[in-house]
Amino acid sequence: MLIIKTHLTYNKRVKTESKAMLITRTQKRKIQLIINKIQKSSSWQGCVLLSVILLLCSSYAVYAQDSSTSLEIITGELKVGLDTLWVVIASILVIAMNAGFAMLETGFCRSKNAVNLLSKNLIVFAVSTLAFWAIGFGLMFADGNSFIGTQGFFLQGADNSPATGDAYEGVYNALSWAGVPLSAKFLFQVAFAGTAATIVSGAVAERVKFIDFLFFSFFLVAIAYPIIGHWTWGGGWLADAGFQDFAGSTVVHSVGGWCALTGAIILGPRLGKYLSDGGIVPLPGHNLSLATLGCFILWIGWFGFNPGSTMAVGEDIAYIAVVTNLAAASGGLTGTISSWVLAGKPDLSLSINGILSGLVAITAGCSMVSYSSAVTIGALAGILVVFSVYMLDKLKIDDPVGAVSVHLVNGIWGTIAVGLFADENITGDESIAGFFSNGTFALLGSQILGVVSVGIAMIIFSTMFWVVLRSIFGLRVSQEEEYLGLDIGEHGMEAYTGFFDFEGESQ
Repeated sequence: MLIIKTHLTYNKRVKTESKAMLITRTQKRKIQLIINKIQKSSSWQGCVLLSVILLLCSSYAVYAQDSSTSLEIITGELKVGLDTLWVVIASILVIAMNAGFAMLETGFCRSKNAVNLLSKNLIVFAVSTLAFWAIGFGLMFADGNSFIGTQGFFLQGADNSPATGDAYEGVYNALSWAGVPLSAKFLFQVAFAGTAATIVSGAVAERVKFIDFLFFSFFLVAIAYPIIGHWTWGGGWLADAGFQDFAGSTVVHSVGGWCALTGAIILGPRLGKYLSDGGIVPLPGHNLSLATLGCFILWIGWFGFNPGSTMAVGEDIAYIAVVTNLAAASGGLTGTISSWVLAGKPDLSLSINGILSGLVAITAGCSMVSYSSAVTIGALAGILVVFSVYMLDKLKIDDPVGAVSVHLVNGIWGTIAVGLFADENITGDESIAGFFSNGTFALLGSQILGVVSVGIAMIIFSTMFWVVLRSIFGLRVSQEEEYLGLDIGEHGMEAYTGFFDFEGESQ
């Protein structure tokens, strides 16, 4: 009887192994046929398809060859790989937004300052990367206390990512929910940090010294931004208070917006912008084609910004992308209509800023609100940005690109909107439900607390940075440099050599 059982077991094992080998040979033949077809095509799509097929089938072949390998382990490894790929792609989309900011700000400003604006938007991400790697990431996400991280500088310290939850062992417990390697976590977060710094560039354009902007960007990304980030995303006191900001209406956009506001006030307006009799002189941008291109790049980049904040492949990605797009569309429409009503004609610059305002406003609640709520949030953002632009001009706060109106005003609005529109049925958490969902003010109160506390902190931080830099370098270029343009005064070159007479340009 024992011999018979042994023989049957042996035959069963042989059949299993034979079946696995047959499957493996079949998969190899299929792969070879596909390769032969693709090799006959010169299109790049074939290369991409081949890469995907080889990746998926190689995983299956390994499983077939080693029947003792756990399916659970293979599935886990595949998930980590896919999640990491998604986070890297999302990071690249967000980093590409720097090109959008460069085009937008350059187009909205005068041609004699084009090189200066392009230079700032290019170098700011380099500065941000080094500042965040050395100091900022540790302050923001490493273990510490409720106000600041105290370790993890230079990406050092224990870390066994992509382990998650209770299995995680390391100094970055605030990110232990994300099942991707530490390098992927850093890449995505440094892209956000660079965005916060880039926001400042447009508001202080055409009159701030290049060196001041570089140092300010370093201080912002190394100190101020990560401290605020630790309060919210780093497991700090605001997170404990119930504050919600999924992708950064406050953490990224309001932080950058507060810096832009203090910078514009301390620097003062551009020469000739406001007259002594109260008149306002338009200083139009030189290339709305560039500005429009910049808007499209930013719009596309936002699909990495918001859906990428899941840091995992899942059905939430598509939902968040649709919510984001709806808010952008409604913001662009109401921005256009509002400017049409107020000025008599639709203003392209305000259509652009209406779209961006819708994107900023939905960033905090893109994973928590319904489609109809997204349309409402975006529509109100498009109206707010137009009135904010007019109001800042009346207050003689000169913001050449509307950065304060887009990022600060609508960063605040988007954060508060979470407290109104967050839907318990979507979040799956009764504590994350806005006033229109459960009729209580609990979440709204937490959102207002976050807006006020971050505002106070950033006014203090940014004012201190600007004042220190003014005492060391002086913030503003000379009147002659401003008149001739910062391209000549700061960089000794022109963006459009031989095409423009800068002395004849609007002062």
